[in-house]
Amino acid sequence: MSKLDDLVVKFAKDLESLDQKVDAKLLRAVAKSCGPSIYRSDASLVAMSDPKEVARVKKNFCIGRLGLKDTQKTDEGIAAVKKLYKKNRKLRAVFYYLLVKHFRKGSLYKD
Repeated sequence: MSKLDDLVVKFAKDLESLDQKVDAKLLRAVAKSCGPSIYRSDASLVAMSDPKEVARVKKNFCIGRLGLKDTQKTDEGIAAVKKLYKKNRKLRAVFYYLLVKHFRKGSLYKD
């Protein structure tokens, strides 16, 4: 297996621990879209306790990648995913996958 495949297995286990059904194909696509950040220990995590990191997730991922607007609804979605994913060490690919599912933007990752 490739490093990406190994990480996707790890991400799927994390999602399963949250009682989430895993769409393996979507999870792999979201993880792949994260680029090299998922391979670096610090960059592979999302620090939701840091307001600057939350703003980056909103601007770069939610608005930039998912095409959402800078609205209260986007903020509420981020807060809902943060509440669902209560772990201290939030894996970036898992957090992004949960955002994709929350906002129903899986079609952006289809072949």
